[in-house]
Amino acid sequence: MQAHTTQRTEVARLQRQILAWQGYKEKDETSKSLGLGLLEHAFPGQTFPLSCIHEFIADKQEDEAATSGFIGGLLATLLQQGGVCIWIGSTQQLYAPALKTFGVAPEQVIFIRMQREKDILWALEESLKCADIQVVVAEIQDLDFIQSRRLQLAVEKSKVTGLLLRTAVRQHMATACAARWQVRSLPSTVVDGLPGVGFPLWSVDLLKVRNGNPGSWEVGWQRGQFTLAHKEVSVEQQRVVDLKVG
Repeated sequence: MQAHTTQRTEVARLQRQILAWQGYKEKDETSKSLGLGLLEHAFPGQTFPLSCIHEFIADKQEDEAATSGFIGGLLATLLQQGGVCIWIGSTQQLYAPALKTFGVAPEQVIFIRMQREKDILWALEESLKCADIQVVVAEIQDLDFIQSRRLQLAVEKSKVTGLLLRTAVRQHMATACAARWQVRSLPSTVVDGLPGVGFPLWSVDLLKVRNGNPGSWEVGWQRGQFTLAHKEVSVEQQRVVDLKVG
């Protein structure tokens, strides 16, 4: 009996160690929440994983814009204590001053524009190797498992967090990324019923999360922080998601 208990304790210790290598931290008083509420419970340790790679799937141009806004909200917290973000891409779609809406200071983001996909991937990998950078965001067309594994190995050494916006996904193939997201825009939340553009609102699907629980939420941004409401997902919807990411 004692040997069995010792074995379970050792297995639990090894699991915690592996999760720590993958960027997941045990939730404690020093853990930093990104303000995503119950959405963060989908991750091991109920903590948004850092020092790893997140991929965001955008099938349409409007989804790219919505995802960029959601990433802006993430950067607001990730850069709250200082640090620099590198944003790499081939287009001018992102309106950089809009990041101030999410509390991101312009001087904290360095934009790099490259036209060739292989140059973007090279700059992405080199940026992820630099421990002095807090976050790297890259707009790429697609990603295979070997490429994603190289990026994951880079952040395991540097402890940088990578956010990849994939804009031309051919197949939902497996990657070494810690989480796969899909963000779509929803009608904005109006203020006190007044006409005009209201607060941003997104449909956020966590399609795949390593050692966690996928789910769907409606996420908004109001007064400098995220707001969240969980969406019910039917068994059939979950089966479809499993087929997409399997």
